[in-house]
Amino acid sequence: MSAPFERVTYERRPGVPRFDATEYAPRRCRYCLLIPIINEGERIARELARAKAAGVCDAVDVIICDGGSTDGSTADEALVEAGVNTLLVKRGPGKQGAQLRMGIWFALERGYDGVVTIDGNDKDGIEAVPSFVERLEEGYDFVQGSRFVPGGVSENLPLSRNLAVRLIHAPVISLTAGQRFTDTTNAFRAYSRRYLTDERVQPLREVFEGYELLAYLSTRATQLGMRACEIPVSRVYPKQGKTPTKISPVKGNLGLLRVLLANARGAYLPSGARGSR
Repeated sequence: MSAPFERVTYERRPGVPRFDATEYAPRRCRYCLLIPIINEGERIARELARAKAAGVCDAVDVIICDGGSTDGSTADEALVEAGVNTLLVKRGPGKQGAQLRMGIWFALERGYDGVVTIDGNDKDGIEAVPSFVERLEEGYDFVQGSRFVPGGVSENLPLSRNLAVRLIHAPVISLTAGQRFTDTTNAFRAYSRRYLTDERVQPLREVFEGYELLAYLSTRATQLGMRACEIPVSRVYPKQGKTPTKISPVKGNLGLLRVLLANARGAYLPSGARGSR
């Protein structure tokens, strides 16, 4: 029987929830991949297996940002076998935004030059992670994955979601950002260290509890004159059965709309930056 892995508890600090960290290996790469999950079961297992088979673990350090899973999907031995570098488990309040803040803080403390993020429900083509790293190394500060640009793949996307992204979400984000983006609900993206540490950005704030952080970081880079681009990715929904998502059809989508409009009017800007872009 293998010895238990050491867990370190990081107490709550401004903008970062209390969390436990289990480091299975030291930092090995210049960039990391943050995967926020909660009870993704076999979906995250399949995604990690695909990542390992494609050599993603050689390009980035894989860090799981867990919201408190109880389904056994974050067992240490399984994560180590899958090539995961570190497991972070949120112990404080908050949803996806808090998980990402936890991961971003840890990544910055560890000295990574940038982070890639992806959902943990096995919908995305995780094999494309090295393409995001390439763009970061080219000097881009924000890289958005899109299934709607040439080379992208979208399969079994529900019509309602397709229309919402193309007719509402993407146009509002594009107008707010001052640059056209096509797949703005897609969490497969990358951020440079320069972007995340700029005092005019400040992503580690508790206002970013749910999906606010994704909307905000989609627009702030270009508002500040930083370089942003889209690259093709694939996103495949299951042909049958329940759509793997944490967004409810009515309440969740209305919440997304409120976040979009709040972001458009500058509600998430740091206090010193409000009233100017």
